[in-house]
Amino acid sequence: MRLSIVIVSYNVCAFLEQCLLSVQLALEGIEGEVWVVDNASTDDSVSLVRQRFPEVRLIANRENVGFAAANNQAIRQSCGEYVLLLNPDTLVEADTFRHCLAFMDAHPEAGALGVRMLDGSGQYLPESKRGFPTPWVSFCKMMGLGVLFPRSARFNGYYMGHLDLSQTHPVDVLAGCFMFIRRSALERAGLLDEAFFMYGEDIDLSYRLQQAGFQNYYYPHTRILHYKGESTQKDFRYVRRFYEAMIIFARKHFRRGGLGLLVLLLQAAIALRAVAAFLARAAQNAWLPLLDAALMYGGLVALKDFWAHYYYKDPDYFQPSILWFNFPLYVSVWLLVLWLGGSYDRRYDLVRLLRNVGVGAVLLAAIYGFLDQAYRPSRAVLILGAIWTAAGLSLLRVLLYFIEYRSWRIGQLRRRNILIVGGPTESERAKRLLQRAEIAWELTTTLAPDQRQRLPALVRLFEADEIIFCTQDVPISDVLDTMQSLGPSIRYKTLPAGSDHIIGSSNKDRPGELYSIAPNFRLAQPESRRAKRAFDLVVCVSLLLLSPLWVLVLRSKKALAQNWLPVLLGRKTWIGYAPSAQKEPMPLLPPAVFPLAQLVSASAKTETALTEAEIQRLNFLYAKNWSLGRDAALLCKILFTAKG
Repeated sequence: MRLSIVIVSYNVCAFLEQCLLSVQLALEGIEGEVWVVDNASTDDSVSLVRQRFPEVRLIANRENVGFAAANNQAIRQSCGEYVLLLNPDTLVEADTFRHCLAFMDAHPEAGALGVRMLDGSGQYLPESKRGFPTPWVSFCKMMGLGVLFPRSARFNGYYMGHLDLSQTHPVDVLAGCFMFIRRSALERAGLLDEAFFMYGEDIDLSYRLQQAGFQNYYYPHTRILHYKGESTQKDFRYVRRFYEAMIIFARKHFRRGGLGLLVLLLQAAIALRAVAAFLARAAQNAWLPLLDAALMYGGLVALKDFWAHYYYKDPDYFQPSILWFNFPLYVSVWLLVLWLGGSYDRRYDLVRLLRNVGVGAVLLAAIYGFLDQAYRPSRAVLILGAIWTAAGLSLLRVLLYFIEYRSWRIGQLRRRNILIVGGPTESERAKRLLQRAEIAWELTTTLAPDQRQRLPALVRLFEADEIIFCTQDVPISDVLDTMQSLGPSIRYKTLPAGSDHIIGSSNKDRPGELYSIAPNFRLAQPESRRAKRAFDLVVCVSLLLLSPLWVLVLRSKKALAQNWLPVLLGRKTWIGYAPSAQKEPMPLLPPAVFPLAQLVSASAKTETALTEAEIQRLNFLYAKNWSLGRDAALLCKILFTAKG
């Protein structure tokens, strides 16, 4: 057998489907096998492979064993002359494998081969070729010198910026997302080192291949599309794991002389990146709440002065405590309600905003009644403050919307101008999927695959925002050519043959974009998850404060006592899914203290056993229609009717 392809997958079902379709096409005429190792995905990845790709050899792990270990599982059972490690969030050209086989056959000294990689916007990915992370190379990367001198062999050794992108070169390191390896070289160098859970294993293997007497090559005459950032999210956890992998590599391969300094530099990089990631996330998440807080506080101060002059005829009527106690309290409560109510997730939803301001006003009115007389300056200022908050924050959103979209029609999402490239059947299918996915889109035109040369003119004429390629009709090579020629100002997506997903990625550091007809789970929305977590915490605090009462009154006292701390720490949730033998692609939740199935026995006079199908349906409806009131009602039903 000529080629064994190994794909390790984790919760990227839609991307895996597209990857396998491209692999099928590229394997035509080649004696090969495909292995998929699923690392305990909670989506439909396993069932997808079993049902749609029965010829694929599947290993379904019950836990995430890591990238290196999962690859090794399949490599040990495979039998190809060459082994390809391939990420599931990739697309290969139809002739990619033939090019790689021909090059490796012609270069017996080649241990492994990497190709030219493009991201979801058609941009070249520099990790297509890399140098070893020696102390100096690592220092230049961490200090950003490679960005300042991108074509310097001295300062950008990590990405080998001095090498021509369009020429074949011997290189040090190949990326694990596409690593075409000679089996005899792999047997001599050894399999992937499982000390690397994720990241770094490709650097280590590249190094050992050279130590075994083989050469690694960068080969740019075929390309792959890599939706960078989809199979692994680039947050601080990625940065920490990446640099920790570098430390493992350094301790394994570098001499002791410079090891201490390199490890110290890498640890310093982890700390610096942690601070930078925290500040960046804080700036990204906090600028609008801070702006809201300033607007609310400033308005309350102005209203205080106005009411003191107009109503009390005394500029000094209000005590100073109103500035350092009452107004900060009002602002904090409104910000908390806005956050829990999702106004910062959907910043231009004015109805949601006004509703949350109203809820905050009612809550403040209740709090106001419990305050000491000295801290109850004026109900009128609170009422006027609520009116000001509703009006001021609404006007702020309108202004921000205009700045971002150049339109005053807030709440009406701009419909994207979309070009569809494909045959009549697939183009119509793409339109139907867009409609069923409820995407705000304006069809500009459809274009037959043989008319692709007209795309640049049509993009300018119709001011297109997005192009959807039907890959059953359009070769991946044509997709990549178009992306490279038009550049990253356009969003690109693909519709795989027979798939219900339209897939794309406009930023290599962010998750991919998916138009899908999959169910819209309310429990997947950030505001719902925050509200559920807040509910768990409120119940924990209430149980603590009212412990003498609930010990005497409530049922299920043992469950409450045993699980109070795990719920407080977020390891469990009070109400959640019923245990199921099958994994369903639904929003993840911690284990439930009171699973949904318990409600059946709580409300029935006799023990009622649910079938597996009924349990799955119960969980599905809970995730789809979740509400805070529903959780509260379910908890009350269990606590006042269940035995325990």
